[in-house]
Amino acid sequence: MTDEAMKQQNTSEISVSYEKQAEYYDAIYEAQGKDYAKESDQIHAVIQKHKRSSGNELLDVGCGTGGHFTFLRNWYEVEGLDIDEHMLGVARKRFPETSFHQGDMVEFDLNKQFDVVTCLFSAIGYTKTPDNMRKAVKQMGLHLKPGGVLVVEPWFSPEQWKLGTPHAVFVNKPDLKIARVNISDREGDVSIVNFHFLVGTQGKVEHFTELHELGLFKPEEYLEAFRLANLEVTHDSQGITGRGLYIGTKGK
Repeated sequence: MTDEAMKQQNTSEISVSYEKQAEYYDAIYEAQGKDYAKESDQIHAVIQKHKRSSGNELLDVGCGTGGHFTFLRNWYEVEGLDIDEHMLGVARKRFPETSFHQGDMVEFDLNKQFDVVTCLFSAIGYTKTPDNMRKAVKQMGLHLKPGGVLVVEPWFSPEQWKLGTPHAVFVNKPDLKIARVNISDREGDVSIVNFHFLVGTQGKVEHFTELHELGLFKPEEYLEAFRLANLEVTHDSQGITGRGLYIGTKGK
């Protein structure tokens, strides 16, 4: 990581950088079997069930490379927000006509409201502490129009996190070979994921690590955050990937 990237990392509430991984991110989750089309259909169904506003403007917070955007654009005018400039760089190349904003979900202000705000793929975990998570939910709620809906996919709870478990993903393409390996660790109610990457491309092999720290929040902490944000909250324990969903609708 460069000195400048470390400086940006240290001044943010959310301490992670995808400086190296960004260009490989989609290949890794494709190999893992992530189905953006199926998930987008499910998200759309949830939104239609709970949304009471009449518009179709959607903001995806923690959008990463914009994996869901290919499909969500079938129904919504989409915009994205992410703290990591490297992930946004990939997203902007994929969707040059889409508005992307760099910002921290804990304290962002776009001076605009949306019919839908989503925070998927457990991005909420990067807030790390219950206080920051509540602030993020509040900010997302403030960006909703009356009758709009907030959809948050949580990270694991403290009870669900299994300490010391090895995990691996392998990418095997003709011009790209990747092994990503980690052991699940923990400090208090923060999960520690230190990814080790071995990447083979044309003419070279490189190794790098990437540290991710995500808060392990309890269901009642999410529910409290939504209620404090004045949202009518529903908890779907299964959700789109098995991690569940918290769905909040803003009063008119």
